[in-house]
Order: sequence, then C-alpha cells, then structure tokens
Amino acid sequence: MEFIDGRYIKSLANPGVVSRQLLNPENSASERVTITEVYLEPGAVQPRHVHEFSEQIWYALQGTGKLLLADDREKEFTAGDVVRFVENDVHGLKNDGDGEFVYLSVTAPPINFSYAYREKRG
Repeated sequence: MEFIDGRYIKSLANPGVVSRQLLNPENSASERVTITEVYLEPGAVQPRHVHEFSEQIWYALQGTGKLLLADDREKEFTAGDVVRFVENDVHGLKNDGDGEFVYLSVTAPPINFSYAYREKRG
C-alpha cells in the first residue's frame, strides 16, 4: 500500500490555472499513472499541446469549458463528461464559463508536469 498525505500534495500554477499533483513520479512509486486535479478560473486557458508517449483521460467535475483540439477545432466540455486523448492528440482547454472549471486527469504512463508550470507550491 502507498498512502499520500493530502497535506503534502504539491500544486503547480500558471496564470488562472492550478494543478494539484495528487499522484505523480515525485510523490509515488507508481510507474503507471499520474493523477492531477486541475482548476481553471473563468477565462483561463491551457494552450493546445501533445504528449508524445502518454495517453490522457480527463473527467470534468465542475463547470463548462471548451476543449481546444487540432485544426483550431473546439468542443464543449461540461461537468460529467469524459474525454480520452491518445498519444500525440492535440488538446487544450479554455474555461469560457462564468465559474471555476475543475477536472481530474489521469495520464499513463506517468509524466512529471513541473516543466509546464511557472510556479510550484507546497
């Protein structure tokens, strides 16, 4: 068994975005997944990007936003929706709603996302 005390979960931040690193290569021996809880303020954007070697599943917990996909396409993403991106799928997110947008992300194999954020907390 592996237990991660919530008091020691680190957060990464960019303007308008906070990503809580629930389970990742820095706090877990897991070689299979990274789990993050992501919060976007209204108007915040996670730019389009890809993960070359990992797939990612997002579960929308709160709010309404737009998935930012390849070829400048967008798709509504709302609390209760699930989306899966395979390796090299272009994806990003824009919170175009009035309130905070929250989603849970599972990435396999795991990625240390520190490289993508300006600020480290905790």
